[in-house]
Amino acid sequence: MDDLVGNAAVDYKGLLAIRSKTGGWLSNALIVGIEVSERLSTMGIAVNLVTYLIGTMHLPSATSAKIVSDFMGTSFLLCLLGGVIADSFLGRYRTIAIFAIIQTLGTGMLSISTRLPQLQPTPCNVHYSLKSTNCEQATTSQMSVLYISLYLMALGIGGLKSSVSGFCTDQFDETDEKEKAQLTLFFNWFFFFITIGTLLAVTVLVYIQDEVGRSWGYGICSFSMLVAVIMFLSGTKRYRYKKTMKSPIAQIIQVLIAAIRKRRLQLPKNDCFLYENNSDSSRISHTDQFRILDKAAILTKEDYECISSLAQNPWRISSVTKVEEVKMIIRLLPIWTTTILFWTAYAQLVTFSVEQASTMERSIGNFRIPAASLTAFFVSAILISLATYDRLIVPFVKKWTTKSGFTSLQKIGIGLFLSCLGMGVASIIEVKRLSIAKANEETSNNLPISVFLLIPQFFLVGAGVGFMYTGQLDLFITQSPKGMKTMSTGLFLTTMALGFFFSSLLISIVKKVTTTNINNGWVGESINKSRLDCFYGLLAILIFIDFGFYVLCASWYTSKIIC
Repeated sequence: MDDLVGNAAVDYKGLLAIRSKTGGWLSNALIVGIEVSERLSTMGIAVNLVTYLIGTMHLPSATSAKIVSDFMGTSFLLCLLGGVIADSFLGRYRTIAIFAIIQTLGTGMLSISTRLPQLQPTPCNVHYSLKSTNCEQATTSQMSVLYISLYLMALGIGGLKSSVSGFCTDQFDETDEKEKAQLTLFFNWFFFFITIGTLLAVTVLVYIQDEVGRSWGYGICSFSMLVAVIMFLSGTKRYRYKKTMKSPIAQIIQVLIAAIRKRRLQLPKNDCFLYENNSDSSRISHTDQFRILDKAAILTKEDYECISSLAQNPWRISSVTKVEEVKMIIRLLPIWTTTILFWTAYAQLVTFSVEQASTMERSIGNFRIPAASLTAFFVSAILISLATYDRLIVPFVKKWTTKSGFTSLQKIGIGLFLSCLGMGVASIIEVKRLSIAKANEETSNNLPISVFLLIPQFFLVGAGVGFMYTGQLDLFITQSPKGMKTMSTGLFLTTMALGFFFSSLLISIVKKVTTTNINNGWVGESINKSRLDCFYGLLAILIFIDFGFYVLCASWYTSKIIC
């Protein structure tokens, strides 16, 4: 009995898991392989996709950026769906397995579509930074195959991404001090390995795509996912599983409907008269925020009779604990809203910034750096910012204060500020690039200006991601109810989705407003004839305003648990 886990996890047979035979580092290594391969595939395709759309499919610059933004946005938006499916229906193991296979099919189909000439328009010799009426755009059928491939991938990414970190935590027993310590150490390695996957994607894979062939690069993505799936399935007997719970979405709706039904009733003067059926160890104390929701816990005569006869209707009566769980999610929404624009800035690094790099001098001796590989500086900035925080900032804060580092809310604020600064710097750098492009119109596909001039914008936004991602992840996991952890992770990932979607919407609006018959607009078909500096400047202003709103929301945010 001493060898049984204490967190109610079971083995593949449904029996209480044995500590020595299940879970631990080996199980997590097999699970992390899925996440590393997902990062390798997603980033290896996404960061270089805009050059393929412009250079091979002959689409306009703004249209290509929108396609990439919509693809990434959909991928992250579907994480919320994946979280609900895992929490309420399939469980994390089945969700990861099914959607990883779907992503493998998507990457395989994309590899084939880039290999077959019939699925691409006639080649054109004009460089993709220029507009040419001689280049035939991809047909509807050719684009349809591309879209099916991309959105199969998006479905796979969304389904598995919100479940991987949760399934990893299931492999450690938080009631055991040794495994609890291992869990803390594990997350450091988890983030390190997925970052390495991203770094390989934006360097090695991008180089293979540009110098060997797209189909080879995408084929490697598909093969790596297939190997990761096989490895993941091989660990079935070693994993620890948690039983699925009732739908968190249903619980939220039940509380709202119960509160609406009882909206005309008066709340009792003493909160102890509100309905509660949870044990003392699992109860959440009552709070005074959003008092209108407390009406869902008012115990009427009809409710009392139903409870007495064991026929409680969750659509009419909710416990104080359930109401407080819904309040916890609602409290996160203002913070959730004000972090969306950060990911809009991030979206520019895999679209317009890569296109900028494609027009600049990228040679080091005889070696020519792929344009999309500039995002390696973005990934490096994430690693440097996290190392600096862990090794320099945390010890300094501990020395001079009683705190162990920045709070999750402070990390998010730092991330927002750095993204605002990054977009401002990007605008200034683009002014310089455009002046060189105007003076060298005949050679605008290889401007005499070093691509390393773009490093500051990649570095600032990348450092911002290091703070923003860890701050959001910590906030949304620690401040959400136990039964809604996966859904809450999905909610956090939807800020990325909406950031990409807003980027797409903003591009459409700016293009429509600024484009005339004689003016190419801020985000026109040719990057060298547009005013991307103005677009970056607009983003910097919007994020600065958003930062002000965030400070207000963070000040308003209250919780009984310290962030």
